[in-house]
Formats: sequence, C-alpha cells, structure tokens
Amino acid sequence: MTTHKARILIVDDEPINIRILHKALADDYVILAATSGAEGIAVAERERPSLILLDVVMPEMDGYEVCRRLKANPQTADVPVIFVTAMSNVADEATGLEAGAIDYLTKPISAPIVRLRIRNQLELKHYRDMLVELSFQDGLTGIPNRRRFDTHLATEWKRSARLNGPLSLLLIDIDHFKLYNDHYGHIAGDDCLRRVAQALKASTHRPTDLVARYGGEEFACILPETGADGAEAIAHHMQDAVRTLAIPHARSLVSTQVTISLGLASCVAEGDTGRAEDLIRRADAALYAAKLGGRNRLERE
Repeated sequence: MTTHKARILIVDDEPINIRILHKALADDYVILAATSGAEGIAVAERERPSLILLDVVMPEMDGYEVCRRLKANPQTADVPVIFVTAMSNVADEATGLEAGAIDYLTKPISAPIVRLRIRNQLELKHYRDMLVELSFQDGLTGIPNRRRFDTHLATEWKRSARLNGPLSLLLIDIDHFKLYNDHYGHIAGDDCLRRVAQALKASTHRPTDLVARYGGEEFACILPETGADGAEAIAHHMQDAVRTLAIPHARSLVSTQVTISLGLASCVAEGDTGRAEDLIRRADAALYAAKLGGRNRLERE
C-alpha cells in the first residue's frame, strides 16, 4: 500500500537554516521551501502543506505578519504554523501564539526535538480534521450535510467570481418519497435515502464537485467550472444511476420504481457570496417546475 508523506513548508530567508531543517526532516516528509514571507504565502496557497516551519525575523515581511495573513486566508487558515527563531523571551513567544502559531522552537534547533514536535502537531491536526469532517457529514447517508454544502458553495462562488468561470447547481428530490415511507416503512425509507445518495455521489468525479443532503429527501449538487449543458449531462447521468438501482416504489404516481426530479441553474458568479442565494432560488424554482410538470424529469432555469 502506498503511503503519502506529509508536506512540510520551511520559510526562512537564510538558506543555511533551510538546509539544516531539510536534513533533519527529509527522510520522513516532503520538504517545500521559501526564502521570503511573500513567497511562503504563495507556496502555502498553491501547495497546501501539512505544516509550516516559519522564521520570525525576515526582511520586508516578518514571520508574525506572514502567520496573520495565513490565518486570515480560508485556503491556509487550518495549516499549523510552528515558529523557528533565535528569539526566546516570553513576550516574543506570546506574540507568535497570538498571531496564530501553535508552537515555538528556538534556534539552534535540535533535530530530535523538531521531529517530535512536528509528529505531535501532525497527529493533533489529523484528529482535528477527522472531527471537522464528521461535523460536515450527514449521519444517515454518509455524504456531506447542509453545513458542508453552504461552506462549499461560498468557496466556489468566490472562485467563480475570481476566475470569471461558470458555476452550476442541481437541486434533486426523490419523487413521492412520503408515499414510499408510508408504504414501506421508515427503515426501508432510510435505506432508500442511503442508496440514492451514494448513486448521486458516484455520478460526479472531480474533487470540487459536491453532492450533499440538502434536507429530508432532497439533495444538492454543486458543479464548479461547469456550464448548463455540462450540468444537464450530469443530471441525466444521475437519473440513470437512480433508475439502475431499481428500487421498487409501488405508491409512486410516475413509475414503478424510485425516481428523482431535478432543477438546474447556472451562472458566472459576481459580487459577494450572499448572492449565491439567488442561484439556490433559481435552482429551487426549476425543481418546482419539474415537480409541477409531472416529476421524474429535469428542468433548467
């Protein structure tokens, strides 16, 4: 089995310090390096390292300011920062911790101590990430929940606005699900939700695509960098995937098995994330039209 090494970013304006840390850590980690604060921020945004070792005293932008900017940026806010510096008084350490660092190492470094501190912090980050992941997951279906949907849509809205690229949203409803629950019971209903959720999730393939449980029997799918035609193709693929499940639905008014209705809206984002609500409203209106038009169908806004 392949194991992926954690990536450590070293930011220090003195190449000799980078070489010392590289020698101490290269056997266990993938090492990235930057020799200025601005370069360190750019590398952190691009590479998303597992942890950053950051010098405090650097020209133009010191480590405290670098750390503040990293913590203010949603792309890098969750990356742990350890200051590595010759300054060792309590006030300096307090300043570093207030800037957002999680630990403070003084030069000259001890290789065994650096390795232990990094290992401990990466373990803590792993457990924190697991807790965050659980908080973003729907307990019944195992796919992302509404909270995760909201944060992902906000992120992709900003990206669409920045890159001037398309963003599509699908809202999806299981047809006559209340009748399914009444006829087969809630245990069967929960199993139906799980199976449909996994079929919808399997219909997308890119890491930035997100299928989430939106509420009750409703799901949502965020499709970044996807126009209306591309989103329509994915929507039809989802319909086919749900039909392939062949879950019997004796009380459905549109089929003998479970089907879905979908509403599609697309845009190129503009302005702040608050306007993402307009995209949701448009997709919801399209879903309503699909239901009004007989269900088991897709409507484009």
